[in-house]
Amino acid sequence: MIKRRELQECNELFELLSHPSVFPFVRQKAKTADEFWFMTNQLMEDEENGKVVSRTILDDWGQPIGSITLYDVQDGAGFLGTWIGVPYQGKGYNQKAKELFLEELFFELDFQCVFLKIRKENTKSIRAALKLGYAVDAKESHPSLYKEINQGEKQFELFKIQKDTFYLYMATRNGESTEQAM
Repeated sequence: MIKRRELQECNELFELLSHPSVFPFVRQKAKTADEFWFMTNQLMEDEENGKVVSRTILDDWGQPIGSITLYDVQDGAGFLGTWIGVPYQGKGYNQKAKELFLEELFFELDFQCVFLKIRKENTKSIRAALKLGYAVDAKESHPSLYKEINQGEKQFELFKIQKDTFYLYMATRNGESTEQAM
């Protein structure tokens, strides 16, 4: 479902991210496959240096369909960025990929908090974030961060996923009682 990024998947991913309904919302705004290859190579180097964590999202047959990345890693936290190609949207891959990625971040890499910064015009992603039982609106709990991300022309919503909240959500969903989860 997710795996470490590899350069050989760049052509397939570039084709998917180039779609007009995906491209405006991706962070790696590559205009050519070569440019995307270069950006992915840089991303992989940044991961080696602890600046990001990035994975490729795979479909049920192991084909690359998108990416999920934690950017701006600092003090056990970062900003989550996810995109999935149009043919694979609405099929549950986003939620599955997020849960696997968050499990890795929280329980293998010891992150404590993940933020979701979503453009206000990206209604699809906002609806998806609101469906996550472990994500909470972070405007009021992190007003200075909310103000900081909205200083430019583009305006964002801010959500937060905390390790403990995610753990309790997953434990409850998997049938454990809250007492067993703790």
